[in-house]
Amino acid sequence: MSCDWARKLDQYVDAELPDSELPDMEAHLRTCPACASGALSRLQAKRLTQAAGRRYSPSPEFRMKVERSLASARLPHWARRWLPALAAAAALLVILSGAAIWLQHARGEQALGELADLHIATLASPNPVDVPSSDRHTVKPWFQGKLPFSFNLPDLETSQFRLIGGRLTYFQQNPGAQLLLESGKHRISVFIFQNRAGISQLNSGSALRNKLAFHSESWTEGGLWYFVVGDAGASDIHGLSELLRSAAGS
Repeated sequence: MSCDWARKLDQYVDAELPDSELPDMEAHLRTCPACASGALSRLQAKRLTQAAGRRYSPSPEFRMKVERSLASARLPHWARRWLPALAAAAALLVILSGAAIWLQHARGEQALGELADLHIATLASPNPVDVPSSDRHTVKPWFQGKLPFSFNLPDLETSQFRLIGGRLTYFQQNPGAQLLLESGKHRISVFIFQNRAGISQLNSGSALRNKLAFHSESWTEGGLWYFVVGDAGASDIHGLSELLRSAAGS
């Protein structure tokens, strides 16, 4: 990568690039395959490093609390001899439970990270959508026969959002729809999948808040799971989500 933007990829991935330069960087990524590939590889490495670096262990104060709760002056001498072993077993149970919770959380972050990577890859692609159109009556019918479900799109004529088009995508080996929209200079992806076991438990509340300054929102409606992600402001992401909710309920 010999272009001037290549040296700023690390700042972009670490969410340290000035806000004033973000639109130009994203525009560049859509036209430079080398930089787009470099950004994607850095994102994947960062996510794996973060997952590997997290470990759960109870604090000394929590361990002492467990030991005190097990101790009792009324216990016979022979029972008190087992207290250290019981305390160790209880602490181990806490560690295993905490590890299970951490693993579930890490998997959730990784899953949402995969969708964010799909959004970035779409921005970097010279052909980001399969059906380019701002007309919802053109985009929605295109998915018929390609997906095992249907969905409604809101009327965006009087909103700040403009539909760019849609494409077929896959997440956890399930087909879904990816809609690309824009709000000013910001691009937003809307992912729609069937609400299968486990997918509705993915909560985007804070998982991607610091990932390239992305904001996201997710919810379930009518047997479908929606995920909205982009570098637009949190209020814009929420506003688009509300429009989609209204359309889904109509």
